[in-house]
Amino acid sequence: MWFIFALLSAIFAALTSILAKIGIEGVNSNLATAIRTMVVVVMAWGMVFLTSAQSGIAEISKKSWMFLILSGLATGASWLCYYKALQVGEASKVVPIDKLSVVITLILAFVFLHEQFTVKSAIGCALIGAGTLLMVL
Repeated sequence: MWFIFALLSAIFAALTSILAKIGIEGVNSNLATAIRTMVVVVMAWGMVFLTSAQSGIAEISKKSWMFLILSGLATGASWLCYYKALQVGEASKVVPIDKLSVVITLILAFVFLHEQFTVKSAIGCALIGAGTLLMVL
């Protein structure tokens, strides 16, 4: 089931890039990010209430709160940078560079989460990196 959600995530992320590139024309990138964020907030809280998950708020630990807040700050910074790059650059070049996050995530997961970094992972990272360079040059 995780694979289906991951694939849907990739499809929606691709749609996000195309729709954003069209929608950001003539709009300040920070304003565009704020509008997008408001839509995401409404959707996320809508799903919380739709699935009756709001009761779990009181059970969230301080550690989880801290890391979720830090993750939110990282997401905000990522979106602000992404929209600015998308506004001034070509989507076909901005998106592959943005997807280098896959390589960076694998490295950070190895360093901080002690996840396994295999030969297969290293080859995949190298191919993603090489593919990104090939697409943007």
